[in-house]
Amino acid sequence: MPVLRARGLRKEYGRGEGLVRAVNGVDLDVGAGETVAITGPSGCGKSTLLHLLGGLDRPSAGEVWLNGRRIDDLSEKALARTRRTGVSHVFQSFHLMEELTAVENVELAALLAGRSPRAARRRAEELLDQLGLAGRSRFLPSALSGGQRQRVAVARALSNEPLVVLADEPTGNLDSAATQDVLQLFAELRESGQTLVVVTHDARIAAGADRRFSMRDGVFVDEAGPPGGTAGQCGALAGREG
Repeated sequence: MPVLRARGLRKEYGRGEGLVRAVNGVDLDVGAGETVAITGPSGCGKSTLLHLLGGLDRPSAGEVWLNGRRIDDLSEKALARTRRTGVSHVFQSFHLMEELTAVENVELAALLAGRSPRAARRRAEELLDQLGLAGRSRFLPSALSGGQRQRVAVARALSNEPLVVLADEPTGNLDSAATQDVLQLFAELRESGQTLVVVTHDARIAAGADRRFSMRDGVFVDEAGPPGGTAGQCGALAGREG
């Protein structure tokens, strides 16, 4: 069973002649431990799709399933609980809380997921150590480099041990050196078996994925597997009208 599944997913804005279908009938299955990259030009619907998959936005039509449970029709309270425990997001602009230290930013997600303060702090320190930030754990985000801040954001995303991590342009605001750090980090996450869905313009991230989807005008137009392999059978291309 796929850990993440979308069927007939659609998101519309406006009405009549002003109607825009940002996502237009997408089907997607993501297996446990799989890394999926979604590429395409700006404005094609990639980020909107990621928000729908992670429960940050609700679809106009279609279904989203996480670990066998449909989540798009949950109440706001239940959906918030699912976001805290089942799926985590890594954003291009980090979205760290500037008044909290690195370790406090990371432990906050674990606290919201129901861990005790002691367990949350221990998990946060372990993650920052694994990501090479043990010496920066008491620093505020303003004292960290872009690459370090993105590593803190990834640690925060992992602190509640999510089923799926959704990353939206994780190297988009980084210089070349920091980008290399994050590329290595995502390679390590893939090797560890973490399920990842990454929206990216970076060909290097896409090349390291198990499957790659190209998106145009709200639909998938192409799918590819790893170099030398074949595209997976559990991802379907779709572009429904009406």
